[in-house]
Amino acid sequence: MTAGTGLYDPALIEDAFARRAALTADELVAITPQVEGGLDALDRGGLRAARPVGDAWVVDTTVKKLILLSFLTGANTTSQAGAGRPRTYDKIPLKFEGWDDAAFAQARLRVVPGAIVRRGAHVAPGTVLMPCFVNIGAHVGEGTMIDTWATVGSCAQVGRDCHISGGAGIGGVLEPIGDEPVVLEDRVFVGARSEVAEGVRVRRGAVLAMGVYLGRSTPIVDRATGEVFHGEVPEDAVVVPGTRADPHRPEIATYAAVIVKYADARTRGKVEINDLVRERR
Repeated sequence: MTAGTGLYDPALIEDAFARRAALTADELVAITPQVEGGLDALDRGGLRAARPVGDAWVVDTTVKKLILLSFLTGANTTSQAGAGRPRTYDKIPLKFEGWDDAAFAQARLRVVPGAIVRRGAHVAPGTVLMPCFVNIGAHVGEGTMIDTWATVGSCAQVGRDCHISGGAGIGGVLEPIGDEPVVLEDRVFVGARSEVAEGVRVRRGAVLAMGVYLGRSTPIVDRATGEVFHGEVPEDAVVVPGTRADPHRPEIATYAAVIVKYADARTRGKVEINDLVRERR
């Protein structure tokens, strides 16, 4: 479903959000089909919190408002979890509630026990979900693996053929409204226990080693040139955790991420994904 068609009209969502504190019960009932239509569009991938336009990423702030409005229009309900599985009580149902074998086969997903995906998150064909958590509004590209105990936050954008290693955290954002989501472009590798937050953009083919922490203010230092990046990891950069001296207090070292090189054939051999574990066809 595309914006402005069917049951999802961005203008109506914008108006409702602007008046959210004053909406009557009848008005909430009236906008519910709009909210549901928008969540369906997010779930299928036709609507996104951010999308690439040329070399830039354009944020759709209406998507965040849509998600926030769903907390007004929705009611907490229990999940339909099977025998022996945890029950949930939430306003947003889980994505795979009610799916049967045919639905999973058509979607070409592998979903390992313990994987939790909320409705409104798009998971493209060929994705592998280990026991992980993917939040509403996230967009996960084809062939990506979300490994054990990794999290993908609300509205985060993850490209195709990425690997998010065990325990890694990809930050989400619903507020402030104008803040950009985290973006991992295609073929990004995120090492175990790393964290990427605050709208950081990791360019295509970059490799983050185990334990790299990136926020907007984190200096990302190119070891070879001395150039310092903030909020963006260059394409094919190989990044490790490190430190750098405080220019005002040289005896103090503060955290920095360090670009030690740019990915070569040897690097690619170490982080190459394995199609045997993915449902590509």
